Amino acid sequence: MKLIDSFGPNPRMVRMFMAEKGIELPTEELDLLGGDNRKKEFTDRNPGGQMPALELDDGSVIAETTTMCQYLEEKYPTPVIVGDTPESRAASSMWVRRIELGITEHMYNGFRYSEGLGLFKDRLYCIPEAADGLKAKAQDQLKWLDNLLAGKDYIGGNNVGLADMILYCCMDFAQGVGQPIDPGLNNINTWFARMDARPSAKASLHATSAASGMKG
Repeated sequence: MKLIDSFGPNPRMVRMFMAEKGIELPTEELDLLGGDNRKKEFTDRNPGGQMPALELDDGSVIAETTTMCQYLEEKYPTPVIVGDTPESRAASSMWVRRIELGITEHMYNGFRYSEGLGLFKDRLYCIPEAADGLKAKAQDQLKWLDNLLAGKDYIGGNNVGLADMILYCCMDFAQGVGQPIDPGLNNINTWFARMDARPSAKASLHATSAASGMKG
């Protein structure tokens, strides 16, 4: 098995998950900014063209970041992050869906359709007129989450989970490309600082992040 890796907040999230679990895999590096992930050589293996991906020993490819992390959790069950009971796995999935569907997908598309339009306009269908609304929707949901984080160390409770890594990597990227963290969201800012201090946060940054000027 190997990790097909690149710069970017989504690849970073999988690297952060792997760092938290102590997983090391061989890697194949693609140039995301250069569009390697949209070339036929890669899309023949992963029709979605997204990064990162896992290539298994039989040559099959698993994509979608949360699916990859769930798979890795089954292959490397300790330390537990996704969950070790039906209840804890269900709770993890619930928070992942809330974070992805309510916040991070809006933040990412807000970037793709505005500051990132030059990079994405020839790679996927873009809706520039939707960018401001998507960013506002994400901020509204962050206010909702801020209230729920009161008295909690992490999104799901007192242990770091997959939803925390998904949101942290997105927000760390987004704050450098036009979507700063609202200083009035006290619980979000405290949570973000807690995530940012984890060794996996620094360890997961791609080697090209400094040169690109973006966190990924």
